[in-house]
Amino acid sequence: MKENNKWKYQGDGRYEKVYERMQFLGIQDVTTSRQHKNSTIVWRLPIKNEWGGSFIEVASFKTGYVRNQNSGCSNYQLNKQVDGKPEYFKLSNGDYRKYTGKERVLIPIEIDRLEYLISYCLKNYYIKRANEVADGKLIPKWKYEYDVDKAKCDTEAELLNTPEVKVIINGHRYNIT
Repeated sequence: MKENNKWKYQGDGRYEKVYERMQFLGIQDVTTSRQHKNSTIVWRLPIKNEWGGSFIEVASFKTGYVRNQNSGCSNYQLNKQVDGKPEYFKLSNGDYRKYTGKERVLIPIEIDRLEYLISYCLKNYYIKRANEVADGKLIPKWKYEYDVDKAKCDTEAELLNTPEVKVIINGHRYNIT
């Protein structure tokens, strides 16, 4: 962890809990000095992204946004989306068309953003991508399920093809497989 933010995780119960979760999940604080000056916090997860093979990084910005820093062509927002205020556009025939876009919910308080990031990362990277192996290769769910089913079928076939042996002892018949 960078020395810049080390003090933030000490002395406040909520920050200490975030730090404890980071340690448990293997998340590193990789904030640069410049980012620290701008009140930005960047974390590196021990999970590689699917495209570039680099470790996933997420960030908290003082503007209220949380973003994924490197898992696509550009950084993308992780804040929750809600329906925006409806807008009305006048059409050439005099009618009006209603449009309701999406807005991001900003998180103005830093500790709230960090807690949100922990929850988001748990749900979307640790749980949803739990079938990712350590070297960063994704095992698709359908392949995993296919391999499990195939293994079950192979085991059942072996059991069915095993010759049955019958033993009679004192008038009682026993099947041995």
